[in-house]
Amino acid sequence: MDSVAPFVLFLLPGLQWAAAEDTSWTYTGMVGQSEWSEHFPECGGSSQSPVDVVTSQTKYDPDLSPLTPLGYSQHGNRPFTLYNNGHTAVIELPDWMSLGGLPWLFSAVQMHLHWGSGGPSSGGSEHTINGQSAEAELHVVHFNSELYPNASVAMTQRNGLAVLGILIVTGEETNPSFNNIINYLSRVRHADQKVLIPAFDVQSLLPTDLGRYYRYNGSLTTPPCYQTVIWTLFHERVQISKAQLLKMETLLYSSRAEDPDRMLLQDNYRATQPLNHRVIFASFTAESGKELSSGEVTAIVIGIMCGCVGLAVIVRFIIKTVRFFAYLRRERVAVNSSTSSWDVLTNNRPAPIQRLTKEAAMIPFQLKTSLCFNCTFTFSLANNINSDGTIPDVTNLERVPSGFWVGLGLASAREGHPGLGTGH
Repeated sequence: MDSVAPFVLFLLPGLQWAAAEDTSWTYTGMVGQSEWSEHFPECGGSSQSPVDVVTSQTKYDPDLSPLTPLGYSQHGNRPFTLYNNGHTAVIELPDWMSLGGLPWLFSAVQMHLHWGSGGPSSGGSEHTINGQSAEAELHVVHFNSELYPNASVAMTQRNGLAVLGILIVTGEETNPSFNNIINYLSRVRHADQKVLIPAFDVQSLLPTDLGRYYRYNGSLTTPPCYQTVIWTLFHERVQISKAQLLKMETLLYSSRAEDPDRMLLQDNYRATQPLNHRVIFASFTAESGKELSSGEVTAIVIGIMCGCVGLAVIVRFIIKTVRFFAYLRRERVAVNSSTSSWDVLTNNRPAPIQRLTKEAAMIPFQLKTSLCFNCTFTFSLANNINSDGTIPDVTNLERVPSGFWVGLGLASAREGHPGLGTGH
């Protein structure tokens, strides 16, 4: 909610940006956004800002080079001026700061913030990307110092201003760079109050990647809405803590100190305007500029972890299955081996029958009988070898030429001859 305050968007030495004397405007109250064009004609123009950047409709321009802040870190000992103009908090910047990477050299003028009110569906940023707003937005304003002598002249001329737009989101960690501003807001709580603050590195407020951004021609986002701005909206967001955002939303008043009613300075952002005939250029392709949200990153991490666990379970199952079937195979082999007593009790197997050649059969044998002591019968078995090479059975009773029944036993005349035994 805003009070009706005198229009002072930027107060710099010798510079007051106003459409007309004693003209007042607000964001949501009297002379609110819907009525701006009635009092400030250019606010109804066809090239107004802010806009919604639909990334699928942007056009890639390879000639857009990274921006180069010049002198942003060389603040010296000169303090900055922090000012509450009833619409926002403004920080005046020294004239030695400038911006390279544009067709002309642009000198810094000031920077200011836009924020919401902390509601559940509250916005805060002026520009949106694919319909999504951020919690806040920082603008760094420059004027074309090559073509125009000062900001008062440049603001009314074509390509007279260049503004950097930085979208601000919230997280858990505190951004110490933004504390250089936020910590001093309590000293300018009311409209028209100003204070000197220690100088600091302004570049630390910018995104680290200055090469990916959107570029279009637009206007000031507050009356008088001059359509003379070259806008650069960075793709990368800057993060501050929720506590820092809360201070921005609750510390400042749009009313003066002497006003009887205090009104918080909140929701100081303009709604997005029609793009009309304009084209928004991108310094990067859609693939290189794709950025995942924190929720998407969390989902991907969880998915990877679940995938790893699932893969480990599958591998473990496969290993156990292979081991199980290997065990079954070993058991089957053991069972098959145990079914044959000959495989287990090898000593019980009968020795194979030895075969003799006829040459071996010609070896003389001694025949001893239990009825004839010290009598030796020598005979040849050469002619009695079986057809399969085995020795005929001569252990049975057999009639000898002398007519005696004797128990024959074969004894080799040559000791240890295989297949021959001794009988007594």
